[in-house]
Amino acid sequence: MKQRLKSNWFILFALLPVLAAISSCEKFLDRKPLTATLDDINQGGIEGQVFGLYSAVKDYDIGNTFGGIPWQAVHNFRSDDSEKGSDAADGAEWVAPFDNFQYVKDLWATNFYWDGHYQLINLTNTALQTADSLKLNDQAGKINIAEARFFRAFAYFDMVRCFGEVPKIDFRLYDPSQANIPKSTVPQIFALIDADLQYAAANLPVVWGSKYPGRLTSGAAKALLAKAYLFRGNFAQALSYSQQVIASNQYSLFSSYYGIFKDAGENSSESILEWQNYMGPNRTDDRGSWYATCQGVRAANATGWNLGWGWNTPTDAFVNHFDPADVRKGSSVLFSGQSDDPSTGGYGGTLPAYPTVVPRKYWNKKVYADPAVRSSTGWSDGAYWINQRVIRYADVLLMAAECLNETGGGAAAATLLNQVRSRVNMPAIAFVSQAQLRIAIKNERRSELGLEGERFYDLVRWGDAVAVLGGQGYQDRCKYYPIPQPAIDRSNGVLVQNPLW
Repeated sequence: MKQRLKSNWFILFALLPVLAAISSCEKFLDRKPLTATLDDINQGGIEGQVFGLYSAVKDYDIGNTFGGIPWQAVHNFRSDDSEKGSDAADGAEWVAPFDNFQYVKDLWATNFYWDGHYQLINLTNTALQTADSLKLNDQAGKINIAEARFFRAFAYFDMVRCFGEVPKIDFRLYDPSQANIPKSTVPQIFALIDADLQYAAANLPVVWGSKYPGRLTSGAAKALLAKAYLFRGNFAQALSYSQQVIASNQYSLFSSYYGIFKDAGENSSESILEWQNYMGPNRTDDRGSWYATCQGVRAANATGWNLGWGWNTPTDAFVNHFDPADVRKGSSVLFSGQSDDPSTGGYGGTLPAYPTVVPRKYWNKKVYADPAVRSSTGWSDGAYWINQRVIRYADVLLMAAECLNETGGGAAAATLLNQVRSRVNMPAIAFVSQAQLRIAIKNERRSELGLEGERFYDLVRWGDAVAVLGGQGYQDRCKYYPIPQPAIDRSNGVLVQNPLW
């Protein structure tokens, strides 16, 4: 299982000493800056620090804000496709702010989300300053710089979508007080994101090959650039970068939709960006994350179905929106009291009944762990080894389709849309009008990318959030979450709250 992940590449970035420095839960402004010596530098580059970023973004501390429960709350619970989940009493305080939009200014989830993202930003800035001090200008050095700048842009894209105006820290911190600066505007944050990703797109390789599974490529940078431009409604730029990814001929839709999310589907032809996780036999060699475990079926151990913590569970609205013929419904949702349906990725088991045995009607099937792998790892109550699919080729096709439709290319947009539909044997949709195809693309994104952290921000950027989520309490001001109060308190008046909060 995942023998490729035992490569020197994976071992290196998982075991870097830098991780010891970032493993605590100290607040960002209280952290000492990370330092590097010449002994840390590999072959005149900054590989040691940069490889540490790959581990940090999905580890059990900082990585919790890029895939764990805080990330699920911000990116998934706020949509109409999923809810907090788990037992009613488990994390009950998360229901009001994330399911019902009664935002709380001092809550562990968003406090941790804020701090974790700035911790990653701090690591990237330290790596970039090290590269600058060494005056790196060789190809290997430029690649490492591009990787660090990608991670900084990735973190800031989360932050600007979640909070709006945030402090722009694009320099190394030698003292925590240097981070105590006012917020930058949203356009200023996006300017940094654009510049970082444009550099990454120009300097990262098109492909790494089997030696470095999951390592950043120019395709990943261009795909994220497309997302960043699309979020701002810049269809021309988003289309350009989406089309560059398509034209690279490095990606294709995986043959089976449910197969994308199986162990054998990791790093498939559809994978543009994927966080790498691994767990060795009998709980050894743990290089995993909480991404899948926090979402697994929650039940008593005696049932044999205690597969995780049960957060991020599908809603009735999500389950009911699917066309009856769409196999993505059965590939995305596990139904309590029913077969796991091997024809859509199950393993021949029958889930416990709701509500007598398990607390939810539905569960996220995209993180459903193979019983054989659970047995081999010794983890019957978790799935720490499952990779997190961050950007898929299907997403790029649908972004390009949306941009084409919005810029007068409806017929070409329908062709891309139908590539995604053809994979799951859904009938082709002909272009009739821009409005008609716009609705079709929105529905397709929901069916294709459900429970993967896209829906809430899609609704926001489309201007549909009030209409769709208003019944749950969403208002216009809920586009941005209030800045965590502890961060404001630590700033001694320098950092001010979002004006609507």
